[in-house]
Amino acid sequence: MRMGGLSRAVNLLDIVNHRKGSNAVAQKEEAKVLKDTFSNELAKATQVNFSKHARERLFSRGIELSDDKMTQLSQAIDKAAVKGSKETLILDDQAAYVVSVSSRTVVTAFGRENLREGVVTSIDSAIIL
Repeated sequence: MRMGGLSRAVNLLDIVNHRKGSNAVAQKEEAKVLKDTFSNELAKATQVNFSKHARERLFSRGIELSDDKMTQLSQAIDKAAVKGSKETLILDDQAAYVVSVSSRTVVTAFGRENLREGVVTSIDSAIIL
């Protein structure tokens, strides 16, 4: 097809396909941005923070946290949040953690042997892993 004033032939199918191609690229780019945003928001929602005090206690007591343990802590915080807890005690096989549920922050941590020595206060729930 020749259009007025153009010296070369214009193929309408090429124009339509070109638009589809650039639209597909834009859609892929938009999908990538949305996926990245969703991933970032999900990471924030499942993130577990540690207060300075908790970091010091973990270090001084030799408590190590693997990726699996971090996942378990995050899931325990989610459970506590669903139940409306504000401060929870999370017990696992090697340690106990006092967590502020709303900020997803471990406030303090201690080894299981320290549990026998005292009383844990200012908690409204306990989760045993």
